[in-house]
Amino acid sequence: MASYEEVFRASTEDPEGFWLGVAGGIDWEVAPTRALDASRAPFHRWFPDGELNVCHNALDRHVAAGRGAQPALVYDSPVTGTQRTYSYEELTEEVAAFAGVLAGLGVGRGDRVVVYMPMVPEAVVAMLACARIGAVHSVVFGGFAAPELAVRIDDAAPKAVVAASCGIEGAKVVPYKPLLDRAFELAGHQPEACVVLQRPQCEAELGERDVDWARAVRAARPASPVPVAATDPLYILYTSGTTGKPKGVVRDCGGYAVALRWTMEAVYDVGPGEVMFTASDVGWVVGHSYIVYGPLLAGATTVLYEGKPVGTPDAGQFWRVAAEYGVKALFTAPTAFRAIKKADPAGELTRGYDLRRLEYLFLAGERLDPETYHWASDLLRIPVVDHWWQTETGWPIVANPMGIEAAPPKPGSPTFPLPGWDVRVLTAGGKPAAAGEDGAIVVKLPMPPGALPTLWNDDERFVASYLSAYDGFYLSGDGGHIDEDGYVFVMGRTDDVINVAGHRLSTGSMEEVLAAHPAVAECAVIGVADPLKGQVPCGYVVLKAGVEAEPGVVEAELVRLVRDRIGAVASLKDVAVVAALPKTRSGKILRRTMRGIADGLDEPVPSTVDDATVLDALRPVLTRGRSLGEQ
Repeated sequence: MASYEEVFRASTEDPEGFWLGVAGGIDWEVAPTRALDASRAPFHRWFPDGELNVCHNALDRHVAAGRGAQPALVYDSPVTGTQRTYSYEELTEEVAAFAGVLAGLGVGRGDRVVVYMPMVPEAVVAMLACARIGAVHSVVFGGFAAPELAVRIDDAAPKAVVAASCGIEGAKVVPYKPLLDRAFELAGHQPEACVVLQRPQCEAELGERDVDWARAVRAARPASPVPVAATDPLYILYTSGTTGKPKGVVRDCGGYAVALRWTMEAVYDVGPGEVMFTASDVGWVVGHSYIVYGPLLAGATTVLYEGKPVGTPDAGQFWRVAAEYGVKALFTAPTAFRAIKKADPAGELTRGYDLRRLEYLFLAGERLDPETYHWASDLLRIPVVDHWWQTETGWPIVANPMGIEAAPPKPGSPTFPLPGWDVRVLTAGGKPAAAGEDGAIVVKLPMPPGALPTLWNDDERFVASYLSAYDGFYLSGDGGHIDEDGYVFVMGRTDDVINVAGHRLSTGSMEEVLAAHPAVAECAVIGVADPLKGQVPCGYVVLKAGVEAEPGVVEAELVRLVRDRIGAVASLKDVAVVAALPKTRSGKILRRTMRGIADGLDEPVPSTVDDATVLDALRPVLTRGRSLGEQ
């Protein structure tokens, strides 16, 4: 097998030949003869003369290869007590039938379909059914507030909406239909039809344009895959936390299929018949790429889990799922492991499960602090693979490629850029940063297949948001550095770099110190406006379950730790122990919102907030941070 350096060099020295070779891993209706079309740069297109169907590649071709009886999708729902396994043949039949429902409603190639569903198999079926007939799906996280759903409906202008009657958040049933009906009232665009999956936990009252899922499927004529251009859009995914007109990330069919199938082998080391458990949500890019498309394109078995890492019913559920289904690779967000660590600091719940088939733990979605890395690594005794990517990129930018050649890990770093990604660090003046010097992390254009080619109906905003800061580069929005060995360190969003009396300091570095304290489960550091120093850092920590130390003692210890590790220049003098940190539904801590509240701004509650009551409880503590900054 080729080494990492050999594969990376091939991707940079001959990208045309490299990606055409990788493209041979999927089925084409019309095989491409060209890899990259740069004629409209910076709007690059991949495999411009190729035609394919992504659903055929995810399902039908595996059945045709004689593996129809192999498990394709495992549904595990501790919140409903449901477990079901779909073979490739069964899932293909379900998808073909629902594709027939959509076609019967007039949905065709290029039409948009908004999918508003929880973590149920029908969400996967709806996505693949759209791909089967050449329609463009736009999944909106189930339970999103009506105004946010309405602006997405207006932007995507769907011909139809597919929804469930309800979702289940822990022990709480959340009716979706009232939210959906309110969104229709707010939206200017009106979809022609709405297909509703009735869940027994809360059935919805159907209106004139509503179609019952089960009844429609029984009457449907199964649809065959429709070949589309490789450059046709597969889906639109709106970035979380947007206000006003949302940013709809476009994903193309050909480049995405090629890149994802390759990453399953190269990055995750998961192949046909092996099991991948991605504990995320289909409403996020991780769910699109590595619950739905990636594993199925690779002919693997994917686990769809409807539950939480803790509380449904305990912090051992990931271990149960891994043991029951023979999971090889588990992929989730660092925040999930911090929640598990908080509830079960000694990892005692692993003891009841046979985890011998679990070979890898992959973590992404936010910065993996070294403390969580070490905790997971010591507990599981398997490679813990930090990797970095974004909604916009569709697949990892920087990762330790377990299927090519594993490099020695450096805690705090997701390791090296993957083949196809030319990652640089630039200073504020646009000059290359020295080894170890922090700056803006950028990617030299063109980006590889599978990355966003533009924003939905908004080329101008695509350029302004991502390409205008540094000519010839994609601006990731994250800051960090590359060390002398070529390891990339992603320290957080560039707006999480604070300026303390002229010193630019990374809040990620301070969080790293706080997280290393044995009593701390998770933490956040934000910069609060200060009339003398410009900004001062304030820390907020959640303690592990069972910690008996007085909060004031822990707070004082943490202040001393930062002074000892970073120095007095850090000026971190205020640390508060809190019950919980506010997060998005995908697990990212709402640092920007916290900072706005601390600065006295009328900060709106983001649409992506997981639990608004956590933010409400934190407001007095954040206000305390402002009063300290004013002293």
